Amino acid sequence: MTKTIPIHIQDGPPSDVETIKEKSNFLRGTLADTMKNDISAGIPDDDNRLMKFHGSYLQDDRDLRNERQRQKLEPAYQFMVRVRTPAGVATAKQWLVLDELAHKYGNGTLKLTTRQAFQMHGILKWNMKKNIQEINAILLDTMAACGDVNRNVMCSPNPDLSDVHTEVYQWAQRLSDDLLPKTNAYHEIWLDDEKVVDSTEEAEVVEPMYGALYLPRKFKIGIAVPPANDVDVFSQDIGLIAVVEDGKLQGFNVAVGGGMGMTHGDTDTYPQLARVIGFCRSEQVVEVAEKLITIQRDYGNRSVRKYARFKYTIDARGLDWLVGELTERLGWALEEARAYHFDHNGDRYGWVKGSNGRWQYTLFIQNGRVKDFDGYPLMTGLREIAKIHTGDFRLSPNQNLVIAGVTSQKKAAISKLIEQYNLTDGKQHSALRRNSLACVAFPTCGLAMAEAERYLPSLIDKLEVLLDETGLRDEEITIRMTGCPNSCARPALAEIGFIGKGPGKYNLYLGGGFSGNRLSKIYRENIGEEEILKELQPILTHYAKEREEKEHFGDFVIRTGYVKEVTSGTNFHD
Repeated sequence: MTKTIPIHIQDGPPSDVETIKEKSNFLRGTLADTMKNDISAGIPDDDNRLMKFHGSYLQDDRDLRNERQRQKLEPAYQFMVRVRTPAGVATAKQWLVLDELAHKYGNGTLKLTTRQAFQMHGILKWNMKKNIQEINAILLDTMAACGDVNRNVMCSPNPDLSDVHTEVYQWAQRLSDDLLPKTNAYHEIWLDDEKVVDSTEEAEVVEPMYGALYLPRKFKIGIAVPPANDVDVFSQDIGLIAVVEDGKLQGFNVAVGGGMGMTHGDTDTYPQLARVIGFCRSEQVVEVAEKLITIQRDYGNRSVRKYARFKYTIDARGLDWLVGELTERLGWALEEARAYHFDHNGDRYGWVKGSNGRWQYTLFIQNGRVKDFDGYPLMTGLREIAKIHTGDFRLSPNQNLVIAGVTSQKKAAISKLIEQYNLTDGKQHSALRRNSLACVAFPTCGLAMAEAERYLPSLIDKLEVLLDETGLRDEEITIRMTGCPNSCARPALAEIGFIGKGPGKYNLYLGGGFSGNRLSKIYRENIGEEEILKELQPILTHYAKEREEKEHFGDFVIRTGYVKEVTSGTNFHD
């Protein structure tokens, strides 16, 4: 039974962000003038709040923060830019340009995110407009990649695996485009389009779905094609589960109210799995998504942002209320949910032949960071592949990369480049490393409390010693780490999860479902590396000796009593 938490119902004045949105004239604010101000490399906080809707955050290099303060200099301000790519698809030409822009304006790397988008870091204020314009020139954009709107729509990265995957990918594109904000602010500020005079009185015309205040918080949609739950469909505000009968897509089971974020020390915040409320036909899915978004628009908490996600809106009023409200707005009811089954949420590496006769090669990209490492020229190798590739690149929800749509004629040449640049499907790594995720964290994320991307690989180095000792090197175990409880790498769904608590300190969670269908539970709080290894060593040894046939690690730690099963988000902390 869902726990009702009255505090999540708005009972106070609007937050400062709501006021900023209200005064922004549909996301314009003073951004156009602010970006021309060359006195500072930063921008005022109000404009930074609006900048998120345009796909960017102001950050600073936290490795340099203390030294710059000592020298009485402003922080080393820079912008992160996120490129919206529904289902993570980019052509070879687009890849080459993003690579070029990362070196021309950014820090020379690309980050493949857990939502199948590109991130570029280190972009200076005076290069922002040129950067976005050059992204637009290759038919990509950064619009609504962040902010209180629906963000990048996820789906399986391999549409050529079957006709169903192709069709699902097309629905992901449709949802992403139809749920975009309609304001012309993005085009005016960054692309020099003709200015349009808007006013709050015209909200129903300018933003017929979002309105002048947009949503109370970010909103996320993902589509899974069973048996693969690679998008972690239950982590989404709206999770859509493809229903396939006789090889044909019939429609989608609709799950609502997922979300991974929380706040340390506040047990009224928690990760939550989305819950299935029914089934809709394919042609109904956009309307269903639109109506659910309007419910969150009208009822979400606009006073306290940490209680503003859709999961809290639902929990405060009940799932039955949500279904009734949706039925009223649709004018028809969802059908009863159809049967489905998930058995994993990872990627399938190496070469796979699709239903259209073309090939895909999935590369292991540790933590989604594309750059040239010492002895591993990853970025250069992908650049050379992009120069001859006639298909596209697809970002997986697990921060890996699919070289997709490879013709039989091109396969040999691409295989040669893969070998030449030592690009890898990760076979030489442990299964634990191949099932790892980490967010950016330090030095660029302003919310990070601890390292993630820069630390998890070295922690796995040490865990691999334990895996080798216990014979578990090839055992599939999911491990994820984030530098803060916003949980961008979805650690609450991992079999072994870490959430940063402070420098070098993490909360350790165990027991998530291997197929992304169960939350993990806190096992130890605020521990460092020595304690992490000390805690995990006997558990891994126990698992190696006494696991049942085909028993996953997350199931084992629950069966043997290390943690209790989490039955809802509200007992995640208990």
